[in-house]
Amino acid sequence: MTDSALIESFLEMLSAERGARANTLEAYARDLEDARAQVKGALGSASAEAIEMYVAGLAKRGLAPATARRRISALRQFFHFLLQENVRGDDPTSRLDAPKRARALPKTLSAEEIERLIVAAESARDKAIIELLYGAGLRVSELVSLPLRAAPRPGQAHMIIEGKGGKERLVALGRPALAALDAHLAARAGMLPKKEAQREKAARWLFPSSSAADGKLTRRRVAQILEAAAVKAGISPARVSPHVLRHAFATHLVEGGADLRTVQTLLGHADIATTQIYTHVAEGRLKTLVETAHPLARKRKGT
Repeated sequence: MTDSALIESFLEMLSAERGARANTLEAYARDLEDARAQVKGALGSASAEAIEMYVAGLAKRGLAPATARRRISALRQFFHFLLQENVRGDDPTSRLDAPKRARALPKTLSAEEIERLIVAAESARDKAIIELLYGAGLRVSELVSLPLRAAPRPGQAHMIIEGKGGKERLVALGRPALAALDAHLAARAGMLPKKEAQREKAARWLFPSSSAADGKLTRRRVAQILEAAAVKAGISPARVSPHVLRHAFATHLVEGGADLRTVQTLLGHADIATTQIYTHVAEGRLKTLVETAHPLARKRKGT
């Protein structure tokens, strides 16, 4: 069979047996046609070496990693199909390694933007929420699940947080976070539901809700609070989320000279490899700072 016939049969199989959509079929057709044009001889009978040379050339041609991954996937599925149909007795893609996915750097905010968010918060509760997400690096799930008893006692500057897997960790709080919590606690009684049954459920939580079934603030409501603060602060809501505030907490600690082990402990990461990404964020921001603020860098950029 010709390459065109083999590719057509493969695409028919994808459509009939896997329910592939038209745009997926079109993408695979383009990918296989590209390989057919680049590989010497017939694609259907190409050797493992020929396929490996083609894949090696993808990067040299400047293709994005995602495009290269898709083309390799198309080739793998195509030759697996030929193997199953007894068109070939081997799979020339068996030794291929797909390009690794680049780990996206976490989005973050500047300290000045965080301050604008806090100022824009509409209530003592909202300010306390932002202070804990940023000032303590809490996950939103940890924040909404805080029992009232987790609030620091007079003279304390820490909280015990129950994180993933039920593991507890101690989180230090700075003066702004402590002040925001004190203000929230002073106003908290007015947030409790009036109905006794609902009030009893809500009274357990540091951030109660008068509408949620379990009596505690929902993650969705926290996201809405941040969105409203972002709009008022003149920051795109798309850039603001509970996780972005947690990222900002870690990034600013690293930029300030904190060691990774300390940041790992504060974030509750089981593996320090998860924490190491913040060094890349800090490096990128420091590089930008040097290039824009250093007098020699500015001079060279202008020449």
